[in-house]
Amino acid sequence: MGERIHRGPGLRASLFPLTGPLRFLLLSSFLIPLGSFMVLPFMSVFLHERLGMGLGTVGVVLAVASLVQFSGGIVGGALADRIGLRRTMVWALVVRTAGFTGLLLALRWPPLAVWALVLTCCGAALYLPANKAYLVHGVDDERRPAFLSAGNAALNAGMAVGPLIAGPFVLSSPGWLFAAVTTLFLAVTAGHARLPGTDGTHPTESKEPARPSLLAGVALLPFAANALAFYLYFHFQHFLAVYAVERASSAFYSVVLLLCFTLVIVVQPLASGLIRRMPYALALAVGFTGLAAGLAVLAAGTRAALLAGGALITLGDIVLFLKNDLEALRRSPRSDAVVFGQQRLAAGLGACASGVLGGQLYGLGERAGHTGWFWLLAAVQCLLLPPLLLTLRRRTARRPVPDGDHEGALTRDDTDGRIPGR
Repeated sequence: MGERIHRGPGLRASLFPLTGPLRFLLLSSFLIPLGSFMVLPFMSVFLHERLGMGLGTVGVVLAVASLVQFSGGIVGGALADRIGLRRTMVWALVVRTAGFTGLLLALRWPPLAVWALVLTCCGAALYLPANKAYLVHGVDDERRPAFLSAGNAALNAGMAVGPLIAGPFVLSSPGWLFAAVTTLFLAVTAGHARLPGTDGTHPTESKEPARPSLLAGVALLPFAANALAFYLYFHFQHFLAVYAVERASSAFYSVVLLLCFTLVIVVQPLASGLIRRMPYALALAVGFTGLAAGLAVLAAGTRAALLAGGALITLGDIVLFLKNDLEALRRSPRSDAVVFGQQRLAAGLGACASGVLGGQLYGLGERAGHTGWFWLLAAVQCLLLPPLLLTLRRRTARRPVPDGDHEGALTRDDTDGRIPGR
């Protein structure tokens, strides 16, 4: 008889007991997106209606901000290797707090809003790779998906609650809102300064070559798949606000976001073990099919379509985003922080392309009075572009991977061969 697949510990056994620093880090993973998403989801509406920017310009601004926020993660990962995880997180939060202070000042001088938005994205870029690496530091391979999923769940909980709190105030009383968010970030920054360090040696001491390039050891297929996934997903992220507010209200848009984030909070931790065991090719097929179905449903434009489309898109990205990270960790010899930074670079490239192209296409659809076609075109791309990854998959499948595994094969763990905490 064949050998039984090892399923590893359950979710509760994988996560507990949690140390004090990890409990604070998970709490921060809720509070930071809570503050951020009291502001950022409404930036397209804020820039378009409050500052009078055209949608094409708004798309370019959001593209630049997304590129900085995600692609800058590769710098954040390298910085964490250089100065340590805790110090990187603290400096990142200082930068992000300055950005939200800039948004407050922009109410007096509106052009500052664009630069303040970019500054907040710089802080996010520096923070997340160090945050994820700190969360899984010293955690064995089988428990890593559970810890990453718990962090994602806390992050999405904050992203869900933030718009609900801010929706009624972001256009009517933005001053008080920006001030409250700035105060929250000051408190979280102070808490991070009290976290213990994770490195027993000097941060620059490593088994890696001295000062390797930022892209050295990149896992090519997960990198490309992540870029494509974020390119397609950010059609939804960038432009749903304008689309939903026109057809319903800002409050209903907040409800759609709440549904999406609740699905991540509930489903991803429960499904993390299944996603870990899922063959990579199957995970890509399931994820991109979910994105395609959700984007197509959005084209109907009704409230029910907004809810159903958002749910389908979210289920697709639950599989894609977690599996791409796990596969990148498995394939790359670099430290966790650098791997997460490389994956953020891929995300940034995809999100930037989505903002630039999507903004122009959405603007054309708006002028023609048929914005539903924008979502149908995005859905078609979900079906046509992923097969291009098969060419890359065939190329990388010829190369040996850790432990003699084969591309997309079902293995005991997607992080086999990794050193815990690296």
